Amino acid sequence: MTLLEQTIAAIRPADPAALAAARAHQDSLTKPRGALGALEEVAVRLAGAAAVNPPPMPFPAALAIFAADHGVHTQGVSPWPREVTAQMVGNFLAGGAVANAFAAQVGASVTVVDVGVAADLEPAPGLTVSKVAYGTADMSQGPAMTVEQAVAALEVGIVVARDLVGRGARCLVTGDMGIANTTASAALICAFTGRDPDVVTGRGTGADDETLARKVAVIRRALRVNGLAGGLTEGSGGSEGLEGLEGSAGQGGLDASGGSDGWDGPGGPGGPGGAGGASGEAPTRSALETLAAVGGLEHAAIAGFVLGGAAARVPVILDGVIAGSAALVAAALAPGAVDHCVAGHRSAEPGHAAALDHLGLRPLVELEMRLGEGTGGLLAHPLVCAAVRVMHEVATFDSAGVMDKEA
Repeated sequence: MTLLEQTIAAIRPADPAALAAARAHQDSLTKPRGALGALEEVAVRLAGAAAVNPPPMPFPAALAIFAADHGVHTQGVSPWPREVTAQMVGNFLAGGAVANAFAAQVGASVTVVDVGVAADLEPAPGLTVSKVAYGTADMSQGPAMTVEQAVAALEVGIVVARDLVGRGARCLVTGDMGIANTTASAALICAFTGRDPDVVTGRGTGADDETLARKVAVIRRALRVNGLAGGLTEGSGGSEGLEGLEGSAGQGGLDASGGSDGWDGPGGPGGPGGAGGASGEAPTRSALETLAAVGGLEHAAIAGFVLGGAAARVPVILDGVIAGSAALVAAALAPGAVDHCVAGHRSAEPGHAAALDHLGLRPLVELEMRLGEGTGGLLAHPLVCAAVRVMHEVATFDSAGVMDKEA
């Protein structure tokens, strides 16, 4: 078995007994039932994922920022130059990005992973070079990568998750960097949910009206040339599930260096099971083929990161639209993986809400953020920790000698 197949086989959905025990525990604590709102749902979710109540404290946390470039950048979908991807990697390593500040605030480690930057990066502390290619090919002309490259990038994410958990991380946070990556994100969301590009495509890092219109047209063309345009609707979309891990390799030569909308958007949380390959009436495609056709190398790596965390029963906090689109891939490959995810926030990118709705995840934070890097996921981490701490430290009505309300 390949590493990807082994990881998928190891993933288990939420444990029903632990879920029931956690709900009963919540109801026995010295507070009105449901008084903590969504935090109660988070604690129960983590208990089911860990198969134990109360769940382990999700601390310490580890942020992994997966960086890659995108060939579709040549189509003018982002106002930012491609070189910003590599420059921001340097900024992360120097501790100068917003993600670094937020990570320091919550006590999270930061690992930067070069999975597809279109430049050779110098070795540095905190940098893992696992380059699959120097960016993707232009998805508007054909597949962004081959299935083999998509699998290689997925396995990069799996290895990073495994290594971070092995070093003691008890919560994983997704991060991303890649100029033009919201273009690939929107295309993935269209392919997996059936939504129309007009509905899910946003301005990313500040695209003007002309650039936004071009971006929508490029996404529409990419879906069409890759056989993923059928059945797109403005409302709900269907999904077809993974038909196998083999998939035919998409012919998209990947030595092309690309740009990316990096920062063109936030990262994104994902949700519950059932996302599959192409949706609606589109030709049947496996999840791997769909990822290879219109995804990015960082999207693949993040999907693998989610799978790796789920296999280890360690919770994964998803960031914004990039992570949300990657979670759709992870859910298509292993529906149970979503039970191990928490939606850190809802970004301002419209596609993120569509991904969360399709996956069934409820975001913890909504601050109109659209930065990516893992910033929204990091902000949510203290809330996740607080939700679990309640399960460990708050007294029950019986233990505290407090009368419960009359039935």
